[in-house]
Amino acid sequence: MRTRWVVFALCSLMIAATSCKVSNKNAPGSSSSTAPNSSAAQQVEKVKPSPGTGNVQGRVLFNSKPVENIEVKLCKTFNRFFGGCSGKTYTARTDKDGDYVITNVEPGTYEGLLARVFETESFVFATTGFGISSEKYEIAPDKTLFIRPTSLFKGDLKLVNPRPGAKVGQNIELQWQPYPDASYYKFSLYAEDQGVTSPYINQRSEETSFKLDKPMPKGTYRIEIEAYNGDDRKLSETSDDLKMTVT
Repeated sequence: MRTRWVVFALCSLMIAATSCKVSNKNAPGSSSSTAPNSSAAQQVEKVKPSPGTGNVQGRVLFNSKPVENIEVKLCKTFNRFFGGCSGKTYTARTDKDGDYVITNVEPGTYEGLLARVFETESFVFATTGFGISSEKYEIAPDKTLFIRPTSLFKGDLKLVNPRPGAKVGQNIELQWQPYPDASYYKFSLYAEDQGVTSPYINQRSEETSFKLDKPMPKGTYRIEIEAYNGDDRKLSETSDDLKMTVT
């Protein structure tokens, strides 16, 4: 998966608990986002902040279930195009309930809050709202900042047909491997030529195949397929370097 810092408020999953994939080749990859709201307000403070410092508390989910031992880090500065996290950084790991508490944080404004996607090099960028932008986290002394649940997704959904880089004609059939616990899928074909309008963006399918019966303008397309569970939580997506050329 090529280097990619994506803000998962997005990103592609604009749902109640947003989540966004942040990939970094220099670290292993997949992801989703979050925001302080009613679900955050319902959390019970697990650890009281030390005097003069603040805490950050949240929860990490995958397939709508809590995930244990996920690394979460808070960064003083964050650049989704160059370098990612930098400056003062604090880390924590989720417990058996998927909860994390980042403690003893120096009060101030922080730009990045990320959850590693299992043992990969990808992260979820937890946001404080909707939109493709770096979010700010205001840490106050003697207070806990609650973050609403962050949903992870993986990057291991496999395309079966066409083969990556294939030249294809009209009316081809997209095929992909079934994903565990997936209730449905979405796929998009993004044209490399910005002047071309793709007829397939966020096309839903309950099956693991779809015949492209709409006319496809000639050119190269990036193929993206996503798997979702019954709660509309994204489970996985295909790698971001899959392309085909319509001749």
